[in-house]
Amino acid sequence: MHTKKNYTAKEMAIWTRFETLLFFVIISFWVAIYYFFDLNWLKIPWTPIALIGTAVAFVIGFQNNAAYGRIWEARKIWGGIVNTSRTFGAFTQTMVTNHNPKSATTKEDLDKEIKILTYRHIAWMTALRYAMRQVKPWETAMNHRTNKEWNVKPPEHTSNFDEEIKKYISEEDYAYMSSKNNKQTALLYLQTHHLKKLKEEGLLWEFSFLELEKVVQELFNLQGKSERIKNFPYPRHFATLNHFFMWIFVLILPLALVPQFSEIGIKMTHSTIGEIFVWFSIPFYVMVAWIFHTMERMGRTGENPFEGTANDVPISTISRGIEIDLRQNLNESDAEIPKQFPVKYDSQF
Repeated sequence: MHTKKNYTAKEMAIWTRFETLLFFVIISFWVAIYYFFDLNWLKIPWTPIALIGTAVAFVIGFQNNAAYGRIWEARKIWGGIVNTSRTFGAFTQTMVTNHNPKSATTKEDLDKEIKILTYRHIAWMTALRYAMRQVKPWETAMNHRTNKEWNVKPPEHTSNFDEEIKKYISEEDYAYMSSKNNKQTALLYLQTHHLKKLKEEGLLWEFSFLELEKVVQELFNLQGKSERIKNFPYPRHFATLNHFFMWIFVLILPLALVPQFSEIGIKMTHSTIGEIFVWFSIPFYVMVAWIFHTMERMGRTGENPFEGTANDVPISTISRGIEIDLRQNLNESDAEIPKQFPVKYDSQF
């Protein structure tokens, strides 16, 4: 479902340009005071720098692995929602029948019951994706200046939940759902109550009722897994300390790198190049600092896969895709079915 185009070098440079400029300013400051004030004594041996850099690299690697694990688990959960939703749609159309009704039931009555069940399921997905997009205190990637300047927002941040949900459920169902804190759970409870009513009316065979209840149970499981990822963040002591460690390394690195380039320049036979060779430490420092910071930022960006940034799991697109499938199988016209959410900056949301 996620057909995001791979980052190009230009896009990555734009994504990190503010930090890159900051690294250039930092190293230029150190080189300037070292060159113009002849501060040969202001240096740190490479050994402690290498030890700190190695430790930071390990922690960043651990963070990225954990963040990728959270993203991949979230993607599998919503892949499960896709499969289970299609199963639910197929089961309702084949299992809700009038083979043994306790009162006269027409095909129009059956179609109405099937549509109510299907639309309530779409409402459940809508409630779940809105719940997953709620802003948590630890979700900060959306506040980064690149996201703000590009105005990268998921559909849930630009639309009204009540207006969206009312398209799929009755006023009675809406009133019941609104009285509960967990809207998506309330909708699944309504589904089970409805299935029980159909069984009692003879429109749902006992075995079919049990099979549909298993599907609802699986939806409960997938919802709980999704909520667990949303509500339990990547441990903040790991994330915060890792960010501080990375900046400590980046800020003290010039104290070892600049003197090293200066010593190399002194040993050169070409006096002119040797005198200015210390300035060549600028591109090397920017490159090293950029790599460490970008890897650490990638980990921070991937910690919360439902936050709504361009790198998160596209649950809005997934939900709308399921809705289109279910409503097409109800034989609705294309004019009645909403279009897929648009792609923005080569990203789905």
